[in-house]
Amino acid sequence: MASQVASPSASLHTTSSSTTLSTPALSPSSPSQLSPDDLELLAKLEEQNRLLETDSKSLKSVNGSRRNSGSSLVSSSSASSNLSHLEEDSWILWGRIVNEWEDVRKKKEKQVKELVRKGIPHHFRAIVWQLLCSAQSMPIKDQYSELLKMTSPCEKLIRRDIARTYPEHNFFKEKDSLGQEVLFNVMKAYSLVDREVGYCQGSAFIVGLLLMQMPEEEAFCVFVKLMQDYRLRELFKPSMAELGLCMYQFECMIQEHLPELFIHFQSQSFHTSMYASSWFLTIFLTTFPLPIATRIFDIFMSEGLEIVFRVGLALLQMNQAELMQLDMEGMLQHFQKVIPHQFDGGPDKLIQAAYQVKYNSKKMKKLEKEYTTIKTKEMEEQVEIKRLRTENRLLKQRIETLEKESASLADRLIQHKCSSNYNEDFVLQLEKELVQARLNEAESQCALKEMQDKVLDLEKRNNSFPDENNIARLQEELIAVKLREAEAIMGLKELRQQVRDLEEHWQRHLARTTGRWKDPPKKNAVNELQDELMTIRLREAETQAEIREIKQRMMEMETQNQINSNHLRRAEQEVISLREKVQYLSVQNKGLLTQLSEAKRKQAEIECKNKEEVMAVRLREADSIAAVAELQQHIAELEIQKEEGKLQGQLNKSDSNQYIRELKDQIAELNHELRCLKARGASQATPL
Repeated sequence: MASQVASPSASLHTTSSSTTLSTPALSPSSPSQLSPDDLELLAKLEEQNRLLETDSKSLKSVNGSRRNSGSSLVSSSSASSNLSHLEEDSWILWGRIVNEWEDVRKKKEKQVKELVRKGIPHHFRAIVWQLLCSAQSMPIKDQYSELLKMTSPCEKLIRRDIARTYPEHNFFKEKDSLGQEVLFNVMKAYSLVDREVGYCQGSAFIVGLLLMQMPEEEAFCVFVKLMQDYRLRELFKPSMAELGLCMYQFECMIQEHLPELFIHFQSQSFHTSMYASSWFLTIFLTTFPLPIATRIFDIFMSEGLEIVFRVGLALLQMNQAELMQLDMEGMLQHFQKVIPHQFDGGPDKLIQAAYQVKYNSKKMKKLEKEYTTIKTKEMEEQVEIKRLRTENRLLKQRIETLEKESASLADRLIQHKCSSNYNEDFVLQLEKELVQARLNEAESQCALKEMQDKVLDLEKRNNSFPDENNIARLQEELIAVKLREAEAIMGLKELRQQVRDLEEHWQRHLARTTGRWKDPPKKNAVNELQDELMTIRLREAETQAEIREIKQRMMEMETQNQINSNHLRRAEQEVISLREKVQYLSVQNKGLLTQLSEAKRKQAEIECKNKEEVMAVRLREADSIAAVAELQQHIAELEIQKEEGKLQGQLNKSDSNQYIRELKDQIAELNHELRCLKARGASQATPL
């Protein structure tokens, strides 16, 4: 079986000076002795090698960048000639797995997961990643060249962020290099395939890692699969709803497994998104060096986002004692500077600790339902607030209508009282309508007050929950800050590596020159000059490292200043909004006070007019009584005259009957007039 992998390994290694294939020092065998399955595996691996060799510049950049980044990749000559027995066995095993992938994945899925956790050999990583996510035969691969001919609305954003992706990596750091060009192509093609997501900052790190392992067409297909089947698409949507869910689940895990640390985070207002959002968005690619991050990415390709939860909680468990002693700023510094270098010796300790973390899939599903319920409740409260505001606006409109009706009734009352055809019944009816309208207005004011109190209560409850827009904006700012910090940290790491190399060189130089002080004076002078030169170089490297660190601190301070400026601007906008609201309420209050004083004035006028009318009625009643008394006196005088006439007629013995009838007629007329006056006086006095 050694011959099975000898040819694939030879086909995947190239020397630094030539692109010819080198055969590892294994037992040779002729091609005629290979089985059909071995030949198929050989063809697959040679096809991958051919794609890598199509551009010598790409190959040179990739090889150089991988060596400089401290990755697990080895040079072609050393890989070909110095394979250990364990590495040979690993290559043979992975060769069998790749060759018999379908059967192995169905029958030995658990064993494959265990092997992936131990690490995929680098030269198998490209094909194994494609097999793990089933991206080796996707129809969309044929559309890739057509997509590159189209124009994407996200091109400017992609171009802007290309230089920030692995800025110290040789494959990507040069402007308009092959690495930047293929990274732009893949990001542009995906933004055209998925226009809802388009381009999101942070996804370029995942694409960049894929491009370090495989050609751009294969990287594009794998990235599409990751977005569709590994929850990444939901993470990178503009709303970032899936990121909020991950933060909620991770925070609940901290509360359950590390309650003391959870309480400490809360007391320092150290939110989970401040340190863990980049873990989920870049799968630790901006947190750890590439060898460690790539091992975690191997497991992510096999098991999904579960490994991010496990590694994140393992990191917190391993650093709990240090974090409990720090404040917010100290914890941020610890996450940025200490944790990334804790596993420079290798990721095995971290992965072992991650799989000691208790991860319950059923509980994660339950937390997902709880989060959905919380978000649904928030949406319902938002809808309720909008409904109450609508009702509030309708009540205000109704009050304005009632006020207009009240004013109209008052005007009608005044007009009718001023008219010559005055009707007391109509006036009383209008006054009743006015009183009823004011009662309705008072009831509406009470209802409006209740509604306003309810709206304020709901707004207070709503303000206790974070605003989605603010969350999205803050998360974008945080991601940008994390990326800039990752760039600065990677640069600082490179400088420190240079310092260490110079120190090692200096130690070797001292070891070589030990015991040579008995040389001639001329040689000693040369040695002293060399020592002085090395000392100057060391100081120069240390100075450059200090300068880089100072620049990083300045960048952090500028970022913090920008964040504080944003907070201050938002606070000023809120203060302006509150002042405008207070001013509006003051104007509204003045208007209501004016309306109230006007209503009181009108009521006083109406009461004054009512008193005047009562006095006038009483005066008319007194006049009627006086007229009745005068008529009664006149009747009495006529009756006396009648009696006198009778006596005089009898005395004169004249015809007095005619005279008596006339007197009776006059008396009857006077009595009728008296009755009319009484009836009129009674009718006028009845309404009062």
